[in-house]
Amino acid sequence: MAFKLETSPSRPVRMRRRVNLLPWIILAITTCISLWPMYWLFVTALTPTTFTLKTPPDFIPLHASLSNFQRLLGQASQYWSWATNSIVVAGCITIFHIFFDTLAGYSFAKKTFPGRNLFFWLIVATMMVPAYVTLVPMYLVTRNLHLLNTLWAVILPGLANVFGIFLMRQYIQTLPSELLDAARIDGCGELRVFWHIILPLSKPAIGALAIFTFVRHWNDFLWPLIVLTDSTAYTLPVGVAGLQGEFSTDYGIIFAGAALAALPMIIFFLIFQRYFLEGVRMGALKG
Repeated sequence: MAFKLETSPSRPVRMRRRVNLLPWIILAITTCISLWPMYWLFVTALTPTTFTLKTPPDFIPLHASLSNFQRLLGQASQYWSWATNSIVVAGCITIFHIFFDTLAGYSFAKKTFPGRNLFFWLIVATMMVPAYVTLVPMYLVTRNLHLLNTLWAVILPGLANVFGIFLMRQYIQTLPSELLDAARIDGCGELRVFWHIILPLSKPAIGALAIFTFVRHWNDFLWPLIVLTDSTAYTLPVGVAGLQGEFSTDYGIIFAGAALAALPMIIFFLIFQRYFLEGVRMGALKG
């Protein structure tokens, strides 16, 4: 007797992907906490002064208006002059940083000369010196050069930065040296190698350096406050801080000035964010 074994047709097995919501929830909460100060800045800037100190505060601007911005531009007639000074200072320092820090980083990463590592680590060691220690020597040098109360007094001390040199050196070390050797064989000098190979390949690191430098010097307050005495030469942080009265504080005008001051930083980050994020991803993969 023959037995026939019947088997049920095979059914496709459906694999269910389990989505772990915990990381997304943590990310959403962290994002909200990070963006809350920026949100509250613009909410207060759009809130009339009579409702600024309301208790409890309005988390949604129910009485939103542009009255604070109108009063700001009416009372602070030099506001646009301060903004122009900040753009000039932060823009010039960023350009100088990109050039000098990248050039120094290329020298320490790809060039061979006696004492290279010693000089590099001596430069890096200066990062342990607090910035406040150098204020008096820098002020004396600036005064002896007759640069006080000029934008050059703010720009010249920031032509290069140890952190930028370290960042660019670490990134340029990952670039293949064979490309540089091939360019030299084709007759390229060192400046052409730097301009046509190093700079284009270092765009991710340059984008990150540009963001860090621009934001830092756009928000710089102490050094411009020390060397600038004429209100027409003020940068934006110094000028906005001067809007606070001696006996009363108009929070509407101050927050409106701070909101306008934050816009260039946001725009600058949006322009360079592609290079910044690419640098972060490449750094993570190479690490």
